[in-house]
Amino acid sequence: MPELPEVETTRRGLAPHLVGRCVRGATLRRADLRWPIAPQIAAELPGQTIESVSRRAKYLLLEAQTGAALLHLGMSGSLRVLPEGTPHGKHDHVDVLLDSDHVLRFNDPRRFGCLLWQAHGAVHPLLAGLGPEPLDEAFDGDHLWRASRGRTAPVKTFLMDQSVVVGVGNIYAAEALFRAGIAPGRAAGRVSRERYAALAAAVKDILARAIARGGTTLRDFIAPDGAPGYFVQELSVYGRAGQACKACGTALRARMLGQRASVWCPRCQH
Repeated sequence: MPELPEVETTRRGLAPHLVGRCVRGATLRRADLRWPIAPQIAAELPGQTIESVSRRAKYLLLEAQTGAALLHLGMSGSLRVLPEGTPHGKHDHVDVLLDSDHVLRFNDPRRFGCLLWQAHGAVHPLLAGLGPEPLDEAFDGDHLWRASRGRTAPVKTFLMDQSVVVGVGNIYAAEALFRAGIAPGRAAGRVSRERYAALAAAVKDILARAIARGGTTLRDFIAPDGAPGYFVQELSVYGRAGQACKACGTALRARMLGQRASVWCPRCQH
């Protein structure tokens, strides 16, 4: 599933092609993805100008005068800007027609993505209750330490809780915990303030580096220009169970935490 760096890469790639463009129409080739597609996409968005392309957590918002189209890429979704008239494929479910004679095309083979609507001045229920953005000043070690008090859940599960901090998925949680030297199965409430400071710094640095490299390509993700993400070349633990730790040479271990595979170094992380 695309995580925050992949979604941010998509946002940055789309914005120059969308901001300031008027929507001429919308073609919906099916009525639903994960949920029914919001009727406002076809009924209200056409005729409006896209004022900005923003991101909240792993959601993209195409903001117009009366509201915003709210998109999530799901497990396999992608967005591309293509010349109008480009033949559509089996999984090209939505085209948003622009006054540039191009279309914004939403492709989603598994249909776990969504295309919803957030009215101007409102906050969609999917965005309510989310924690701070990990690259914002509001996210730091003190925030993690305060939120973790009394928590017995594994620190990796805690870090992936969207009410604690948004957008830190399985890949980047594993990498940040390795960088901070914290075992993923350690109880969140037993991590010190000092170690949370190191973890927050690791999250910020790793996410920034991943964004700069276009994200991490594992299965389906590609950027809007068709390029893969190159951060996969820098992964220290994710997907490397049984291989040698790049720092100490110890064989990396794996276990399931919160129904997600977790890989760590038993020597470097404790």
